[in-house]
Amino acid sequence: MKPINKINSVLTPLDRKNVDTDQIISKEFLKRIERTGFGQYLFYHWRFHPDGSPREDFVLNDPRYSGSEILVAQENFGCGSSREHAPWAIQDYGFNVVIAPSYADIFYNNCVKNGILPIRLTDSQVDELIQKGQKAPLGLEVNLEEQTVTAEDGSRYEFTIDPYWKEMLLKGWDEIALTFQYDDYITAYEQQQQQQQQQ
Repeated sequence: MKPINKINSVLTPLDRKNVDTDQIISKEFLKRIERTGFGQYLFYHWRFHPDGSPREDFVLNDPRYSGSEILVAQENFGCGSSREHAPWAIQDYGFNVVIAPSYADIFYNNCVKNGILPIRLTDSQVDELIQKGQKAPLGLEVNLEEQTVTAEDGSRYEFTIDPYWKEMLLKGWDEIALTFQYDDYITAYEQQQQQQQQQ
């Protein structure tokens, strides 16, 4: 995975609550066997009309937020099924950070395991960011090392994150890479077991 430390980007304000994983990536698009290529289907039924034409009133179709790496949404983001395709679609589209007041636990864990930083801020802080971002594009700097979100207007927010998840994201480790950090201990243990069996 790619390490995350500082992300500088305009935020994308998704002013919706209880966004479930079927809305993030609908079930008909889960047939791919790779982890890539899902971004084109992110929020598909919100982004497009039945004939495939873009819905002009949906935020991801607003050119002001083109290239954004930070998605800001309302409470209970990622609820519903546990499909890992949801963070795959978010990341493949280009978002590396999601900010919301709360998340479904499985979705939150899947984000971190796939290299996305999920940040929890308060309801009022998220409301403030969304309202500002809707009025005009608002640039943010997310600093994982300092655990801060700083807006270009000077507003600053602090967030908490489990030290285990923080280290994984800062170093770009997935759980397999983390296991390799203990390779010497694992090898020593296996050798010890072999010696005991030979005695």
